[in-house]
Amino acid sequence: MRTWKTGPVTGPALFATLDGYTVEGGFDGLTGPTTCYAPSIALGRLAGPAANGLYGEYEAVLDAAAELGLAGVRLSVEWTRVEPRRGEVDQSALARYGAVVEHARDLGLSVTIVLIDAVWPLWTGLEAWLLPWVAPMAIAHGRRVARALTGADGIIIAPHAADLVNAGFLAGTGPPFRRGATLDAASAKAALAGIVSTLAEDDAISTRLSSSWRELRLDAAPGEVASVVASGVGEVHLRSLVAGTGPTAVTTGLLERRDGAWTHSEASALLGLLR
Repeated sequence: MRTWKTGPVTGPALFATLDGYTVEGGFDGLTGPTTCYAPSIALGRLAGPAANGLYGEYEAVLDAAAELGLAGVRLSVEWTRVEPRRGEVDQSALARYGAVVEHARDLGLSVTIVLIDAVWPLWTGLEAWLLPWVAPMAIAHGRRVARALTGADGIIIAPHAADLVNAGFLAGTGPPFRRGATLDAASAKAALAGIVSTLAEDDAISTRLSSSWRELRLDAAPGEVASVVASGVGEVHLRSLVAGTGPTAVTTGLLERRDGAWTHSEASALLGLLR
């Protein structure tokens, strides 16, 4: 049985996700970092992420998250922000993410970071996972982040790797927006698996790898919630702490902004079912 600051908890430890691309603001506009979704957004085929501004406001959101009694947060460290152009690392972005991690830790929240999430830098190309030179760049990014953010308790390398392949090469709902490309899907899957495997063996990552977790949307059906609680998983990652915008966003968050302040949303009632 774990003991968090809210008291004894016999169920899984509850984390909430912060999906940087959907909440930070500044991506895929006329200026700022551009991701694999930028061409579709520029052509008007998809709506881009709005300027929610959480990149400069993470502390206020984390303060409100601590009041929810969560065990921790899962923070996506956006590759596109850290390395907006090939070989040009933005050290100020790494420092900013480091400050966010430390603020969460100061609040008593555990922090798990994600190295490769649902988007990737446009400079790697829409077919990134088929290009042999991208894998070393992705591995270098993962190692760089792990070594910079030593305050993070846990690391997940690529939580949505299977979704990237299915959406991009089979369903046509994500970059590179192809359908039924089974051979290329297999190649992309193998490339991502190789990246994950290599990073998992890195000394800065291996000791912090998070393995016993499941992701749960806030609009999950009661049966799915019950199944997760009964599964014996160590952590449940609720998606998301704040509802985002853009092609990879979910529309429900545990917190919402009212009159300029962050407060609990109706979705936070799910926390009671999971405890």
